[in-house]
Amino acid sequence: MKNIYILIVALVSTFAANAQISFGHIQNQIPRNQKGINQFDVKKDSVEFKGVSVDMGAAFALQFQAVNSFNDQQNLATAPGYRLNNLENNFNLPNANFTIGAQLFDGVRVNLDVYLASRHHNETWVKGGYLQIDKLDFIKKDFLADFMQYTTIKIGQMENNYGDAHFRRSDNGNAFANPFVGNNIMDAFITEMGAEVYYNRDGFVSMIGVTNSKLNQNVAEIVPSPTTPTAPNQNTTVSPSILAKLGWDKQINDDLRIRLTGSLYHTANSSGNLYSSDRAGSRFYGVMSHSAYNIIDPVTGTTTTAVANNFDPTANKDTGRFNPGYGNWATSYMINPFVKYKGLEFFGTIELTSGGDYKGTDDTRKVNQYVGDIVYRFGEGERFYVGGKYNLVDGKLSNASAQNIQINRFEAAAGWFMTKNVLAKLEYVDQKYKNFSQFNGATPNDFYGGNFKGLMFEAVISF
Repeated sequence: MKNIYILIVALVSTFAANAQISFGHIQNQIPRNQKGINQFDVKKDSVEFKGVSVDMGAAFALQFQAVNSFNDQQNLATAPGYRLNNLENNFNLPNANFTIGAQLFDGVRVNLDVYLASRHHNETWVKGGYLQIDKLDFIKKDFLADFMQYTTIKIGQMENNYGDAHFRRSDNGNAFANPFVGNNIMDAFITEMGAEVYYNRDGFVSMIGVTNSKLNQNVAEIVPSPTTPTAPNQNTTVSPSILAKLGWDKQINDDLRIRLTGSLYHTANSSGNLYSSDRAGSRFYGVMSHSAYNIIDPVTGTTTTAVANNFDPTANKDTGRFNPGYGNWATSYMINPFVKYKGLEFFGTIELTSGGDYKGTDDTRKVNQYVGDIVYRFGEGERFYVGGKYNLVDGKLSNASAQNIQINRFEAAAGWFMTKNVLAKLEYVDQKYKNFSQFNGATPNDFYGGNFKGLMFEAVISF
């Protein structure tokens, strides 16, 4: 990781010295500090183009976790000795991001995002990159200038713009925009190859996008299963996924801002990515994970299965989250209201999802999510804040389920911007699992009467 960073810096510095490239003159970029909070979609500015310019930045986050897990799964005869893992009060693996970008032409810039260290990948790997076009002067001076004044085009493998909640979440080391430590339980985040076109004018917000429905890119043809020869597969040539957003965002006066958006994500035959694509991993390490145990055959009394410990932060990266697990197709709608009056702000999420397998027993089912957080920012430059957040997920894991499962989480947090680039957070979290008893059988269910709660401290640096 260190060698890669040194190589990038050396190459950029050498190139800059020989090609007379400057640093810092980047157009239409959301700040990577406190000023970037509550900035959604894309940003238009009047930064003057001064030739090719390079931008570099980084973000770091470190958590101290004092959280433990509990459930009602006890004394199961077929699984003696089963228990959840005990969790120590200690530090998690620090998270780190690296960003490098360049202003290539007036209104044209490129961006590359790298994860230097994350829960899921301890080594350096690329999150994605994109080309952003805010002017078409590279075709002809002032070409479609009246239209491009309000339009932005993004192309690449990038963080796709479904909903507003992903602008208020922690992205590995980049945790400035999130007043809390955890992201939503059903965490919609995706990086697929595609393009997005934005048109924002006089408070009107709109976006239309398309992706190729693939998280990992390849051109290999996968032969469908002989038992379901017409069933689609996310690794074959698939139909595109569609994204759209429509809304209104207005600074009414110096004290009041109101924003309301509705968003759509639809994929016809590749549905597993939207709620599982954050390969950086959840902030709540190891919660609701079990230690190793054996399954005893109730008839013969012999050991039939050895179940491994699933604490591993890399292999089991999504602890504390929920994926509805639609097999082949999915449609998700997200509604996000945001109101800020002086230092008081409210952000909400109503997410309605449906999906299923390919003409199977679960060809259509629904899971919904409801989130609301209230944050009060105060002090000079709103350096301090306190806030509370409630998150509920409700839906069926399969059509055969007797009732909807429910997961709810409460978070209470306080934060201090020590500088505009340094943030400290302290949070209490309490998450409960309901109606998982219907899945209780010979194999223990970690979520049966499940609950995790405790304190989280997080320090964040971003520049």
